[in-house]
Amino acid sequence: MRTDSSPGNLPAREHLPAGSAGTPVLDVVIPVYNEEKDLQPCVVRLHEHLKRTFPYAFRITVADNASTDTTPQVAARLESEIPEVRSFRLEQKGRGRALRTVWSASDAPILAYMDVDLSTDLNALLPLVAPLISGHSDLAIGSRLARSSRVVRGAKREFISRTYNLILRGSLQARFSDAQCGFKAIRRDVAQVLLPLIEDTGWFFDTEMLVLAERAGLRIHEVPVDWVDDPNSTVHIVKTATDDLKGVWRVGRALATGSLPLDRLARPFGDDPRDRDLTDVPKGLARQLVGFCVVGALSTLFYLLLYSGFRSFSGSQIANALALLVSAVANTAANRRLTFGVRGRGSAVRHQAQGLVVFGIGLALTSGSLAALNAATSSPAHSTELAVLIAANLAATVLRFLLFRAWVFPDRRDETAASTVVASHNPASPTYGTTTAAHHQHQHQHPHQQHPHTPLPQRPNATAPQAPYINYDHNQTNEFRAGEAADRTWGDATMQLQAVRPHDHDPRDTRDAR
Repeated sequence: MRTDSSPGNLPAREHLPAGSAGTPVLDVVIPVYNEEKDLQPCVVRLHEHLKRTFPYAFRITVADNASTDTTPQVAARLESEIPEVRSFRLEQKGRGRALRTVWSASDAPILAYMDVDLSTDLNALLPLVAPLISGHSDLAIGSRLARSSRVVRGAKREFISRTYNLILRGSLQARFSDAQCGFKAIRRDVAQVLLPLIEDTGWFFDTEMLVLAERAGLRIHEVPVDWVDDPNSTVHIVKTATDDLKGVWRVGRALATGSLPLDRLARPFGDDPRDRDLTDVPKGLARQLVGFCVVGALSTLFYLLLYSGFRSFSGSQIANALALLVSAVANTAANRRLTFGVRGRGSAVRHQAQGLVVFGIGLALTSGSLAALNAATSSPAHSTELAVLIAANLAATVLRFLLFRAWVFPDRRDETAASTVVASHNPASPTYGTTTAAHHQHQHQHPHQQHPHTPLPQRPNATAPQAPYINYDHNQTNEFRAGEAADRTWGDATMQLQAVRPHDHDPRDTRDAR
């Protein structure tokens, strides 16, 4: 898995800053491979829809994945005829590679993509990107599996899609409903940090992006879509399914070992209700209790099995000590990762040492209970020993949770509150800056030093100059590294959402099931 360095933690969500009046707000990428017949109808239809219904400046980028037919010529002709269209040529195949390359180089604050067959109804495009513009969400996906979605496709593809999403839920604990729908969007600031962590360059790119974003705590917005299957799709189902399963195994292993630096995607939410100081409500207590109880129940079963095995060749005290020692090491490791969310190998030895101290207290309780039982009767039944041990372990479990929470895995966020880095706008620069809390307070005390917000740029006229983008000279090869555009800046401005007429509708959006 990728562990490249990234720009750092994301700023707090807000209405997106926008650049100059010519900078597009939305960049829709259409990855294509040998789509000479479908490309022009797709781009023309998408352009007319955006021009009529989307209230902000936009761009359509055709990302050619090493096509061998006349697709590059069709894309170049569309670029010359339509001002909002750009074309980009890659010499290697891979939808993920195309999206990473174009998204990394784009200057638009909202990045989206859709399949060239336009299987998804375009009326879902504005609902897809609106939560990203407003700052409500970080990513947005179209879902064909939502209850209110309207989908026309064969039983074979329906079965494959639902089976794949069930695999994701069972193996990677994914909570999003549809990973494969070719209709997604992401905020550019999120993409800058997330893209360097994604390894896949093919069809699994979408799934890997969503799993990492969800595990990092980013907000994913789902939009029910109307979707019509394309029977002429050139996707190789068997090869794609095989590659996807390999990707699931790779990502699952990386998540289990903690090798992914997902903490880089943490957001310092300024308005997150979980950040509010509430008296007598310990942070994360309910979730930790649930995790601790699950781990504790499994540990108790493991302990009883070990005790029964050790008891067959040793005395009760020795069997209890050995079973408790082995289960305590496993219990500490499981609680460290699952209950208290500590990842990586840092301080693992110290945590195990502290866990052994807690184990000693539990050993004293259980051993004392056994000693009391042996004092009461000379030869207690095995079932009686187990009952006494269960009662003693329940008492030890309560004490173990309190010690784990307060001593072994304490919440140290309050200790670093004084040095918390917050996101702010630097009056001397149009880019996001990170300042200390003291400097942030100084900015509030001197509001006259801040630049006023300018309105969101509207869609330029056909004669207006276009914003600088990528050098699309087809006579030379342009190469971009993922995350290369991370140092680009935006103007210090705030998007103000404008009303869109609810009756805007394209009569030609009625689709035929080719």
